[in-house]
Amino acid sequence: MGQTTVEAALNMPVQPAAVRDFIADQPAFAKLPEDDLDAVAAQVVPIHLNKGETPAWAGDPAGGIALVRSGSLEVRTVTGEPVVRLGEGDLVPASGISGGDAVLRVAVLEDAVLYRIPAEQILRLRAAHPHFARLLDPQPGERLRAAHGRMDPASRREVRDMIRRPPEVATPGTSIADAARHMHRASVSCLAVVEDGRLLGIVTDRDLRNRVLAAGRDPAGPVSSVMTPDPFQIDDTALVFQAEILMGRHGINHLPVMCGAELVGLVTSTDILRTHVRSVAFMAGDIARRDDAAGVAAAVKPLPDMVHDLVEGGSSAYGIGHAVSAVTDATTERLLGLAERRLGSPPVPYLWMALGSQARNEQTACSDQDNALVLSDDYDEEAHGDYFKALAEFVCDGLAEAGYPLCPGGIMARNPRWRMPLEAWRRAFERWVREPLPEALLNASVFFDMRPVAGPPSLFRDLQRHVLELTGSNGLFLGHMVRNALTHQPPLGLFRNFVLISGGEHHRSLDLKHSVLAPIVDLARVYALDAGSPVVNTHDRLVVAGETGKVSRDGARDLVDALEFLGLVRIRHQARLMKAGKTPDNYLSPQELSPFERGHLKDAFAVVKLMQSAALAAYRGGMA
Repeated sequence: MGQTTVEAALNMPVQPAAVRDFIADQPAFAKLPEDDLDAVAAQVVPIHLNKGETPAWAGDPAGGIALVRSGSLEVRTVTGEPVVRLGEGDLVPASGISGGDAVLRVAVLEDAVLYRIPAEQILRLRAAHPHFARLLDPQPGERLRAAHGRMDPASRREVRDMIRRPPEVATPGTSIADAARHMHRASVSCLAVVEDGRLLGIVTDRDLRNRVLAAGRDPAGPVSSVMTPDPFQIDDTALVFQAEILMGRHGINHLPVMCGAELVGLVTSTDILRTHVRSVAFMAGDIARRDDAAGVAAAVKPLPDMVHDLVEGGSSAYGIGHAVSAVTDATTERLLGLAERRLGSPPVPYLWMALGSQARNEQTACSDQDNALVLSDDYDEEAHGDYFKALAEFVCDGLAEAGYPLCPGGIMARNPRWRMPLEAWRRAFERWVREPLPEALLNASVFFDMRPVAGPPSLFRDLQRHVLELTGSNGLFLGHMVRNALTHQPPLGLFRNFVLISGGEHHRSLDLKHSVLAPIVDLARVYALDAGSPVVNTHDRLVVAGETGKVSRDGARDLVDALEFLGLVRIRHQARLMKAGKTPDNYLSPQELSPFERGHLKDAFAVVKLMQSAALAAYRGGMA
């Protein structure tokens, strides 16, 4: 940048109050103390960049940074291809930053004003606020990694989260009979005995049985005479497992919950049991004990509550996807067992395959079903067709009853097209790879994500081995896969604005499934096929891609962080809907998010756009 431009910038009037307000609205600075914001604002130097300039630097190589106050700049690859435009509030990267496999440059599209914050201020803030340094990183991937700590809710569940109603109380002088009637009317098994706001004791239905009926005590007497005085208590901020341990150690079924000296609720052993009912292991065991499809559906009913609990407990998107998919696997296996009990033993061996998100262990609370049947090559349509048609329909219908909608595209085992002998499946994959027409590529994007659920493992291994031999390092086919994958673009415009759905039921929302997460899933699939890797989970595929050099380690790490961040945004959106009693979906209004979250959503989209550009360059012309 020329001397004349700098001098002109230094002569621009600065209004510290306005500068401070602007800086305070930016995600990296939003949580800084007031004194720090005042100090930063007082040191800001405005810099003017003229349209058409390509500055030798944009950030401060000595450690300072620049924020766009007005105007427009464009980040480009070394070949001049636009990656993203920067506008008001964006951090300007230093020239030559690396994003995955691409090196970027900055060009000025419209006269711009930058707020330069001197190095000494940045160094001071970095030292005083370690998290600030990561949030300030010009690399969107690094900012995402910093954001994970800020986005995560408490990684634990507290006792107060279990309280569903205020405690039912009585005074010490309340008669035993009145206390019993109170418990009956309120449908509770315990009353707290309180005087002047102070907890004196509790009386339970067991106390009424053992200390009143069995002892022949007069029910007109005061409830204080049969209560348990000075009961064990727990603070409302204690963890659920601490309450469980306390109750188990002392053999008690009712535990008063206190906020300081105030009684705020009562936790029962049933409440504790309910937390286990929502666990994956409990649900899977319950599903396995059910005797019909309706019973299986009833056992799966707590799934949304389980997902909500996992979200509130701070679980990762990776972990929640595995948990939900494990429940789907258990549901499928039980329905297959019930089908065989109804239809008899299968006439030939078969393999039930999960496809799509279930195969990848990435299901959420609103996933539909994608599945297929691989039959032994001994299969004979005339002799065996009716059996497997009935089996597939029973299982798919049972899954639908349990809350997994039928696939709108018909990719299910009940569709005869996806119920074939092993050799027919081998020929189908050969045809898709040899003739990558649009329909073939669409099928490939679903069926290359496959995982066995039930049946002889050898059937799956034979098919998987054949598929990986067909696709591994097949540059021409992988090039077609990349171009097909680019039909899913992150919803981020050149001006870093969200590209929202226009019109219809989901007007001005983001499609979290097809526009937000699908681009990462598609890239990971290509990398894994190129590497000849059998893994199908998107996170695991990206790790393998980085380890095998199919993408740079930094690029793979950035995509993993974008995947986790976006996955959590999606799951938390669905959890909010479920908590409000609504049906979970994949359509998010950006207004649901804080400015901090919206900023990092844009960072995630920028990462994906950059990596899509790198993949297109790497696989262009069929050269993998």
